[in-house]
Amino acid sequence: MDDSSKINTNKMTTLMKAATACCSVMMIIVLFFPIWKIELSAPQYPEGLVLKIHANKLGGNVDVVNGLNHYIGMRTLHEDDFIEFTVLPFIIGGFAALGFLTLILNRRKIFNVLVVLLLVIAVVSMTDFYKWEYNYGHELNPDAPIKVPGMSYQPPLIGYKKLLNFGAYSIPDIGGWIFIAVGALLVTTWYIELRKNKKTKSKPALSFALPFLFMLFFASCSTEPQTIRYGKDACAFCKMNIVDEKFSAQCMSTKGKSYRFDDIHCLASFLKNGGVWRNELAGVYFSDFNEKNKWINSDVALLLQSDSLHSPMGWNMAAFDTEQERDEAMKQFNGKKLAWKDINPFNKK
Repeated sequence: MDDSSKINTNKMTTLMKAATACCSVMMIIVLFFPIWKIELSAPQYPEGLVLKIHANKLGGNVDVVNGLNHYIGMRTLHEDDFIEFTVLPFIIGGFAALGFLTLILNRRKIFNVLVVLLLVIAVVSMTDFYKWEYNYGHELNPDAPIKVPGMSYQPPLIGYKKLLNFGAYSIPDIGGWIFIAVGALLVTTWYIELRKNKKTKSKPALSFALPFLFMLFFASCSTEPQTIRYGKDACAFCKMNIVDEKFSAQCMSTKGKSYRFDDIHCLASFLKNGGVWRNELAGVYFSDFNEKNKWINSDVALLLQSDSLHSPMGWNMAAFDTEQERDEAMKQFNGKKLAWKDINPFNKK
């Protein structure tokens, strides 16, 4: 009876078999869709540009992007330059084949190997992608027609980044989301079976792997405020360079994209005109009037409006972190005390 129990423990459960079969088919589907995309937006391209990365090729507006790259000294993109396009289809197809082999052999240990292998593929792939982006954005032609001292053009790994007058938004495409779903399904199944069988030796490692994987993914899509390069970044509403740190503001979308403004007036006008919809708004932040590089969430910011403050766009409004700081400013500038809810355009619709 003990031997029979041991044999059953070594075999895959129905849940493991179902997850493995589903994930193997999904990995084959990945081969037919783009895995990643980088979207570019700029005033001269209102319709936007997109670069799509498949397992074996590039898609989207490759020729247009290459033409733009010439002016700033970035390398042009050619599929023959990427060994990944030769190797990746075999890696994805091999993983799918291993999944079907795991079903035939019906062993838990091979299922565990399958899950670990997927995590390794994910980490190696993202590391390789980051390395490519770094080299792509930093290795510039010194004889390029347009040269900006100290400027690099590395696209973001995930999320949004400002590159000169272009906004670059990097996110998984259909194939990438399928790949993420495969990882989530396998790791979740692994964890469920781990909880059922508390005596497994791999429990400490697996208990750590699951939360770490999800923490890593969600951290990459952070909606926290980003650094503004004063004198270089343009206001998302009036398009003027942001120069005064005391009055700047920004809002973040649910996708992690940052919209930056030279003062609160431009931010409010941007929202009023549909720059970001209410359900896409993840956070609004104001620069602290008294402290550099400090952002105050609009929910707790204490605002002061005074003609003596002289903000860039004429609303003459500043944000403070404490009531004491605002009271001190009142003594110097006078004015009117406000909160974000008093001027938030979404509250007036």
